[in-house]
Amino acid sequence: MTDTPHTQFAAQIVAQADGAARFLIGVDGGGTGTRVRLADLQGRVIGQGDAGPSALGQGAEQAWRHIQQAVQAAARQAGLADLAPHDCAIGLGLSGATVPSQAADFLAQQPGYALLALDGDGFTTVLGAHAGQPGAVVAAGTGSVGGVLRRDGSRGCVGGWGWIGGDEGSGAWLGLKAVRHACQAMDGRVPAGSLARAVWAVAGGRTEAMLAWGAVAGQHAYASLAPLIFDCVDSDSVAAGFVTEAVFELEKLAHALDPEASLPLALCGSVALRLAPNFSVATRARCVSPQGDSADGGLHLVSAALQRTEKS
Repeated sequence: MTDTPHTQFAAQIVAQADGAARFLIGVDGGGTGTRVRLADLQGRVIGQGDAGPSALGQGAEQAWRHIQQAVQAAARQAGLADLAPHDCAIGLGLSGATVPSQAADFLAQQPGYALLALDGDGFTTVLGAHAGQPGAVVAAGTGSVGGVLRRDGSRGCVGGWGWIGGDEGSGAWLGLKAVRHACQAMDGRVPAGSLARAVWAVAGGRTEAMLAWGAVAGQHAYASLAPLIFDCVDSDSVAAGFVTEAVFELEKLAHALDPEASLPLALCGSVALRLAPNFSVATRARCVSPQGDSADGGLHLVSAALQRTEKS
């Protein structure tokens, strides 16, 4: 990766001709789950909801099904019995939204929201973490990505290349490394320590079981193994080495986002937060606590889109 982040696509905005929103919805959708915040037009949150994954790489139909489930859960919490899409403007930060074919398929199935603003979850994480102000974010949970909003209003993204070819430092990346190690240990190519045995306990202690587990395992299944690495850090040098590698990869993201180290940096996601104490002194000195999350960023995204459409 070079020192210059690749340019992230501009948010895609779809407005219904007769749409007049009464509520705002912010969505954070990834490979593990979906979080929704429901707010009034002044941005006051009145309800929250959760559902299954809505990463676009897992299919647009599933994404919309889980988003709608989370929206309705938020509506029930707000005391709204039947919240129709045409009453809402929705801002979505979704994993996979920067893949044109996946975004197009998703937008083609939009169920009639008055206004829809779609962006990658990396950028909505930046918006949420810094309340819409300039800053950088390194996010690592199931996947990993870095995003930056610069003081001149430009933006960039590093990482986020997917859990097989990229997403270094993420839960799925760690899980892949753990499984490869466990397979080698089963062959006798490397010693079987506590990490290999922990993986066998989940995926099976025999060749046939490991092969069957791997045949159906996806991003979430691999990410679910990451806690085993953290559990084994003190007893297994291989696990400790994987943690060190993860920190190194996430710090590379931080440097590529902001080589001058001039912007505040927020660490987001379960894996990044778990690794935070292992970061270098220089990186930790830049870190600030996130002011919000990707769902809050979705609210910032859709609020800005509404303002632009009202001016045009």
